[in-house]
Amino acid sequence: MEDDLIFSQETILGNTGKVTYRQNSWTHLSWFLFCERFENKASLDIRCKFFGNCKGDVSLDHCAGQSRGGEKQLEDANRNFKCNISFVCLLSEAHLFILKELQLRRKMKDSVAEEHLYLDFSHQYRDSIFPLHTSISLFLLSYCDCKLFKIFLVPTSEDVDDQFVTKKLLGDLEVHLISRCQLPVVVQSCRLPAVVVKDGKFCRAGLSVVLRHIIQKTYEADPSRKYVLELLGFKKTCLKACAEVSQWTRLCEISIPLAVEGFLTASPEHCQTIPPDILQFERKLGEPVRVHNDDKIRRQKLQQQKAGAKAAVPVLGKEATEEGETVEMHHRPLPSLELSIAFSKLLVQEEVSGAVNREAPHIRRTKTSDLPLLDHVFAEGLYFTLADIVLLPCIHQFLVSSKKQGKNLVNLPLITGWYRRVQEIPGVKQAAGKCNMELLQLPGLMSAPEELLQDFSSVPDEIEEENEDSHFVGGPRPTMTKLMENGIEAKFSPHPCPSWTLDWTNLPSAVNPGEGKMSRDRALRKQQQLNNLVAAVTKLAKPGDVIVDFCSGGGHVGIVLAHMMPSCQVVLIENKELSLIRAKDRSDELGLNNIWFLQANLDYFNGTFNIGVALHACGVATDMVMEHCIKARAAFVISPCCYGFIQNTVKFKYPRSHQFKEILSYKEHMILCRFADQTAVQLPPERRLIGKQCMGLVDLDRARAAEERNYSVQVISMEPESCSPKNNMFVGTPT
Repeated sequence: MEDDLIFSQETILGNTGKVTYRQNSWTHLSWFLFCERFENKASLDIRCKFFGNCKGDVSLDHCAGQSRGGEKQLEDANRNFKCNISFVCLLSEAHLFILKELQLRRKMKDSVAEEHLYLDFSHQYRDSIFPLHTSISLFLLSYCDCKLFKIFLVPTSEDVDDQFVTKKLLGDLEVHLISRCQLPVVVQSCRLPAVVVKDGKFCRAGLSVVLRHIIQKTYEADPSRKYVLELLGFKKTCLKACAEVSQWTRLCEISIPLAVEGFLTASPEHCQTIPPDILQFERKLGEPVRVHNDDKIRRQKLQQQKAGAKAAVPVLGKEATEEGETVEMHHRPLPSLELSIAFSKLLVQEEVSGAVNREAPHIRRTKTSDLPLLDHVFAEGLYFTLADIVLLPCIHQFLVSSKKQGKNLVNLPLITGWYRRVQEIPGVKQAAGKCNMELLQLPGLMSAPEELLQDFSSVPDEIEEENEDSHFVGGPRPTMTKLMENGIEAKFSPHPCPSWTLDWTNLPSAVNPGEGKMSRDRALRKQQQLNNLVAAVTKLAKPGDVIVDFCSGGGHVGIVLAHMMPSCQVVLIENKELSLIRAKDRSDELGLNNIWFLQANLDYFNGTFNIGVALHACGVATDMVMEHCIKARAAFVISPCCYGFIQNTVKFKYPRSHQFKEILSYKEHMILCRFADQTAVQLPPERRLIGKQCMGLVDLDRARAAEERNYSVQVISMEPESCSPKNNMFVGTPT
């Protein structure tokens, strides 16, 4: 009888690094099967010495074959033996890491095979699939050589040639076509691209979220491919922030793809000018670079300038020729320290060889303000990241179209220079070839600064000038007095059920927020907050309703609702992956079947729903949730937070209501927002009272804006008010 090894860890990574693997039954074993268990027969060379026929002290040495203790050595790694044994393995941290990594890889292999990737397909234009989000996703899959997902194209029309799409355009990727009505239910509620696990409960949607997930899964499947993980940038934050709060994410994920698609479909007379978003990228490339070790690199650049040195680093790797043969890439001369550092990063080196020496004394004494600025090499600065992967298919289509129309690209020298540098990255040309993308070989273009200034004069700033004036002088009293003179004061509706509470003592532990890492006092306040929201939702909900917990975090609200209302479907939407994974773990522990998890910015959720909920939606997120509910004609129960982060965005302008706009300027509204954040318990009572009044006025403006769109809205204070410094709550229903 052949049994698998059973592992029981007794002491992990302690001072002794001791771990015990036990097998307590008569077993037919072979080291071949042991290695096969970890699916890494080639990289683990294990030899064994053991005592007698009952016990054995076994020492594993990775690729060494040396053993400690014991009297007899197994000469044949595949030799079978029978014994009742207790393996006691003394492992170094390195050995233990190897075994744990192999186990992790097997788990990853089992899990990733169950994930499906769904991409939109509208049409094919030249050498790309549209929308550009799909081309970008396929390009990343090719660059990472990722085969971990089952890929589906979702056509927007019926007249699609299946064979043409899958054979002619997608290279070596195996792609299937599927109609929208055949999509999993949770995916039908999302904008594509989307990735869903096999059980259909956990979905990731949105370009940035999906691309980051592809990178992470590729690296988890093969941790030796560190260059893939490096695409996520410093601290792994590249394109992590949602487009509503990050101007850079919005430019890469939304603005430039849409601008290029519009440029390609516009009539000749409407595409004579360069799209403003392309000019915005050109301007970004001209801005100084800021990196975490900025001072050090700028001093190295100064030293290089003083010495007149010319850096050169080898760009290693292989490129494919047109005949399919591979040739070694040679040393390339690099004109700047920035390029040297950029390419040394690709070689997984800490520093370039020409910049490792300690700076001269006069370099160290130079003031930071006198150091030379760093130039852009790639989209985000010095290093090749996911942002470059996203932008390359878009900029490529724009350049190809411009060149065919005979347009002179002299006014885009930074973009064309970036386009040439990206092609030098090992693997980019191969990935482009797999995607049938014929990269242009552009000559070095030069342009005078005056010409650039003419182009950029028409580019709108991403932030309005009034947003930049964040330093206000004076308090909120003049603004509050101005509103009072026009008959506007902060008023709160009576709480409909102030004493309503859940029976927390009889609820499962996974429902109770106190079972997490909260302190006892904080857990009690969280329970009180949940009492208020659940009470309001209970009065609104009917069997069969879909309830969406926006900005769900760890799922405190959504999990309680799903447990208390089994006849309703609950959807948790959160942009932070780890928070949503924790929520799913709690849901699995409870065995909930009426709950979905969506990692996405809430704009990527387009499903129908009946009630929207949000506990402490930060800043503009409150207005985003409210707007989403109003568009769906859904009721909402929202608790705002972080009033100080409220500011004008692309989608939202303040004040929100016509009534407030007629009285207050944007700056006056911002004064209310700043002081609405001053409600912390350590502040003097009179200061907290003013903060509460400002909160009420800001939320009254929001409520009036909803009422102008045929909603009935109440602004209520949670009970008890001590449950949170931010204790306001909206309850809105369509009229």
